[in-house]
Amino acid sequence: MSNERDLGFGTGACTNPMLTHYSSLITRHSLLITFFLTFAYLNSLNQISSSAMKGDKIILGISQGDINSISYEVIMKSLLDNRILELCTPVVYGSPKVAAYHRKALNLENFSFNTVRTVDEAVIRRANIINCIDDSARVELGKSTPDAGEASLKALEAAVKDLGEGKLDALVTGPINKSNVKSEQFNFNGHTEFFETHFKSNGVLMLMVNEFLRIGVVTSHIPLAKVNEYIVRDTILNKLRILSHSLLSDFTIRSPRIAVLGLNPHAGDNGLLGDEEIKEIIPAIMQAQEEGILAFGPFPADGFFGAGSFTQFDAVLAMYHDQGLVPFKALSVEGGVNFTAGLPVVRTSPSHGTAYELAGKNEASADSFRKAIYLACDIFRSRKLFKEMSANPLKQVDISES
Repeated sequence: MSNERDLGFGTGACTNPMLTHYSSLITRHSLLITFFLTFAYLNSLNQISSSAMKGDKIILGISQGDINSISYEVIMKSLLDNRILELCTPVVYGSPKVAAYHRKALNLENFSFNTVRTVDEAVIRRANIINCIDDSARVELGKSTPDAGEASLKALEAAVKDLGEGKLDALVTGPINKSNVKSEQFNFNGHTEFFETHFKSNGVLMLMVNEFLRIGVVTSHIPLAKVNEYIVRDTILNKLRILSHSLLSDFTIRSPRIAVLGLNPHAGDNGLLGDEEIKEIIPAIMQAQEEGILAFGPFPADGFFGAGSFTQFDAVLAMYHDQGLVPFKALSVEGGVNFTAGLPVVRTSPSHGTAYELAGKNEASADSFRKAIYLACDIFRSRKLFKEMSANPLKQVDISES
């Protein structure tokens, strides 16, 4: 019998009694450690709470969006799903009167809202609604009107106030019309910019999410002619930091891999078709790698998506809005979600807009809005768990000194 076999390192059974004893102890200890880690993880899930949660139910705010759009339709269709009422307590910031108008137009006889004055009065396992607008607001289905813009803004402001004060755990925003909502109070190109300013964030990232793809964009709602002005090393690096941290804390992905797209055709083709890759994008990727971020690229966008290379990464960072959203929406159909990464609060929205042409026809799909609700709840729980698991870390010890 060889020494290798005697010591238990071969393919046969270990014949050394002492090693057999230690092997048995190690196995038992490993099982105990696995048991306690599993118990601690499950226990932490049960203990997740905030100032807003009622019992184990997440208090989820929903802003009504444009009252002339499909927003109320997708909201009500989503809340008809009893699984959502088991997951969270929804509170819509809008108008019971407007909701009743849409309910009648859509012939949703098996749905009703529970009207409350404040979020504190919200009833679990019910769809709650808070009146935020004047009862004189007029619904004109399929039209962009000043009334609709004003109603969108009032509901959004009320919801964001409660979100900032910790009365809500997360917020899903209904689609708005950027034209009719613009005013002295809302001088932004969209929800993303509004939330970034309101919560004084040090940069945010528009992150589009579905079951198999996550795409962030360096530049969001700006004219294409101005995009290259924003494609600079520090901006790209900041977006990579936000994206990497979000994948870890919001999506519980350890060591996430991020693909970075180029700006120009063929990613600049070594400077022949533009030098932004050489001067700005590659230096940002190299700095990110030095910081421990697993960023790769830049990749030519057409070949990257055409070859299905996105399946090899946990997320993609595109340089501008349409470079990221065109392939995302082509691959998502109706199920995509817009998540604002980098905020101290959780905000999601459906990936579609107002869809005026479908308003009042009972033809709009609620898939995207429903998934926006699920994602908001998932991210809230992931953040709480990440915070708890990151608290009081063990002191690092250099074993070489032992």
